Parts: sequence; C-alpha cells; structure tokens
Amino acid sequence: MGKWRDGGGTLTVGADSEVREVPLRIAASYRARARGLLGADGVDGALLITPCGSVHTFRMRFTIDVAYLDRRFNVLAVRTMKPGRLGLPRLRARHVVESEAGAMDGWGLRPGTRVRVSVPVREVSPPVR
Repeated sequence: MGKWRDGGGTLTVGADSEVREVPLRIAASYRARARGLLGADGVDGALLITPCGSVHTFRMRFTIDVAYLDRRFNVLAVRTMKPGRLGLPRLRARHVVESEAGAMDGWGLRPGTRVRVSVPVREVSPPVR
C-alpha cells in the first residue's frame, strides 16, 4: 500500500471459513497517532496506528489489546495492556492495532496470523480546465 491517510477501513482476520471483518479507524498523521485512543471510553472495532513500533497506555481509561504487525501485516505479538503501562518496542513492527481487551482473542488474532486492511477508494475529481 502507498501513503497512509487518516480515515476508516476494514480489518480482515482469518481465511476461508473463519473470516472476521472488523471496522477499523486509521491513524496515520502525527496528530492522530499521538492521540490514539486517549480520552476515549471504548473503541468500536479497532484502531490501526501506522507507522508505529511501540505504544503506551498512560492516561487511558480502559484496558486494551495491542497487536504488533510487520510490513506484510503478519502479527508479531499480541499483548493486553492495562492503563498506565509502557509497551516494549518491537523492532520489526511497522503497524499497531489496538482494540478493547479481549476482542482480539474473539477475532482469532494471534502471533503468526496474517491480516488484511481494506480502505475505501477515494474518488478523485478531474482537473478543471
């Protein structure tokens, strides 16, 4: 995928008969990445932070699941983090997916799983002459 933009999309977990599609919010700008889930009381679906190799839960209001992904969207590690924690940086991680605690287990998201991220195609208006 090319340059990432803030917005929405879909996270697809699994293959064949066990496919889960999860609503996804994408945080790619500096401001959106810095804000993340801070100040939120929960999350509907998941949040993709890109580029990102580590996260913290300082000033968070709830426990979250964190999945570290490499460039090809392979899951490197999944951790549950309580508020006020600092996650260890993952050297090969390029993206991080965050969700409410327990959600990733329900989706079948584990180390070694490959996920897919789909974003809606933005329509480009033709140039004005």
